[in-house]
Amino acid sequence: MKIAICGSMNHSNKLIEIADELEKMGHKIELPYTTKKIKNGEVVLSDYIKAKEKSGDSHFRETAEEDFIKSYYKIISEADCILIVNTDKKGIKNYIGGNSFLEMGFAYVLDKPIYLLNLIPDIGYKDEILAMKPIIINGDLEKIRN
Repeated sequence: MKIAICGSMNHSNKLIEIADELEKMGHKIELPYTTKKIKNGEVVLSDYIKAKEKSGDSHFRETAEEDFIKSYYKIISEADCILIVNTDKKGIKNYIGGNSFLEMGFAYVLDKPIYLLNLIPDIGYKDEILAMKPIIINGDLEKIRN
């Protein structure tokens, strides 16, 4: 299967670890733009996090060769499914941020299965997440199926 992985850039190392595991299982993986840059050694994760905490990631977006949102929409449209790597962030267990939520919406409208690595977080848009009927795999990557 072709799987688009989504999640917080702050957890890029976890996204890369999961991508590697899924590739060993025979899947083709797509990672977010910045995570690919981190994996390839072109961006240092700690530098990215510092810059983002100081003034957001608009600099990364403006200097990128592609529009992050539009390019990931295209990737999702060509994928078989998406996997949201929802780990703890900002004091929220299983956090799903703005970009991941947006990407879930893309997948939902495109009738793509949406997998969540962990349970749905207790956040203000929980009802909307539930309405998209994500498949919760509780960390078990073997549950991602056609």
